[in-house]
Amino acid sequence: MGAERESVMDGTILAAPAAALDLRTDAHVHTGFAAGRDSVGVVVSAADRAGLAALTFADQVGPDTTWLPAYADAVRRARQRTELSLRVAAEVEVVQPDGWLAWPADLGHLEAVSVAVSRLPLPEGPAGAREVRAMLAAGRLVPDQVAEIVVSATIKGLERASRYAPTQLARPLSLLGQVGIDDAAVTPEILCALASACRGTGTVVEISEAWRSPSPRVVAMLREAEVALVAASDARYAAEVGNWQYLRRV
Repeated sequence: MGAERESVMDGTILAAPAAALDLRTDAHVHTGFAAGRDSVGVVVSAADRAGLAALTFADQVGPDTTWLPAYADAVRRARQRTELSLRVAAEVEVVQPDGWLAWPADLGHLEAVSVAVSRLPLPEGPAGAREVRAMLAAGRLVPDQVAEIVVSATIKGLERASRYAPTQLARPLSLLGQVGIDDAAVTPEILCALASACRGTGTVVEISEAWRSPSPRVVAMLREAEVALVAASDARYAAEVGNWQYLRRV
């Protein structure tokens, strides 16, 4: 999985941004509760050393997740020991073309939802990157079709999730890079629809350090469309929190 996390920068030169990205906020970090390796307290200490002012915990959850109460309690306890602003969120996967998400049983502990499309949502179920590559090679799917499915499911997922909590969009379009599709397959018309959905639902789009996503081209188009953007390390280790390299280039 690690080898598939980074997409290739396309070298696009960005226009001057309307507003500088706040690199003192990390909007997506993981802990040992799920995909991460370190405790909430260790992550907070690392964020403090990195000079951050705000941190959003967004561990991956699903229908079988049972640890959300303990997770939220750990973040609340950490608030008492730091001046950083800490938020309890979770990363939830879109699993159907209609935007249905793999919700945990109880959303009451969440202050935000980070919506992710890490597998291709098909009627028969979500397909992983390897399976999608095989379907592309066999001609069962074409790149434009995959891009349209990803963006359509993303839009519908944001609309569903925003009914329950403030929403963020995690590593947008990163699945395309994983299956070998250049994001040029995402037309300006499709991106316009995505930008409109983000504005309409109040969704903040994460620029992911770990996944190098979205590409500079897409970042520029989202900024031009006045979509709110936020820095997100997607850190799985505490040392990665607030460690910006890709974001500084973008």
